[in-house]
Amino acid sequence: MTLGMTRSLTCRLTHAFLVLRGGRAGVSRHLHYEQGQSPHPGIREYFYYIDHQGMLFLDDARMKNFTSCFKEKKFLQFFFSRIKFNETGCYPDFPFLSLCGRERNYIRCDDLPLVFTHLITKETAEGPQEHLAYGNAGETMSLAFQPSEICMQVETGRVYHPALERVGGVGLVRSKLAIQLSTHFIFGKGDEQPPTHIQWAGKEVKLSQSLVPILQGLEHVRRYSLGLEEDLAG
Repeated sequence: MTLGMTRSLTCRLTHAFLVLRGGRAGVSRHLHYEQGQSPHPGIREYFYYIDHQGMLFLDDARMKNFTSCFKEKKFLQFFFSRIKFNETGCYPDFPFLSLCGRERNYIRCDDLPLVFTHLITKETAEGPQEHLAYGNAGETMSLAFQPSEICMQVETGRVYHPALERVGGVGLVRSKLAIQLSTHFIFGKGDEQPPTHIQWAGKEVKLSQSLVPILQGLEHVRRYSLGLEEDLAG
């Protein structure tokens, strides 16, 4: 990657980070619910928000920052391990759901519910293997890193990686990590096109772009973060 490409990409990723940071977490929204409400006997409903850093908050928290996010690792592992699409027909503005016994935890996101936060090395039966951790629960939750499957959307500067099928098969890469990975990108078709390869572990790895159609298929979930529809507060 040339110096010019590096600067251009860094600016684009930084811009994407600022857009995400400005997000929709702090706006006044016209959704009608009450935390802990009971629509049926024995059922409780709660509403959550996952930001672009992968941090989890109560949706109606006025301030959403590190001091107000959930940090207990066992709770985060339990919560994230149960996230799936919301197919209840209730609260379509919360496209994901995490069930906990008789509790229904509805979730909306800045982009996608699974956000990869950092690269780690884990010992496996095959030896040391690079993994991407997610859920802000240390190294308790991670998926094997697949360099060839990294995907960057040039329009937004956001970077994605394969994830669990129950959350759509794709996750967002945290902006700080995305900037780190971007230094290894090779733009074989020019700076205005997505990267074609990544230089990783001493090899030039071709990017498959297999996530492109998956991301397109999730536009109904990502419509607010992508600006395809008016904000929830509109």
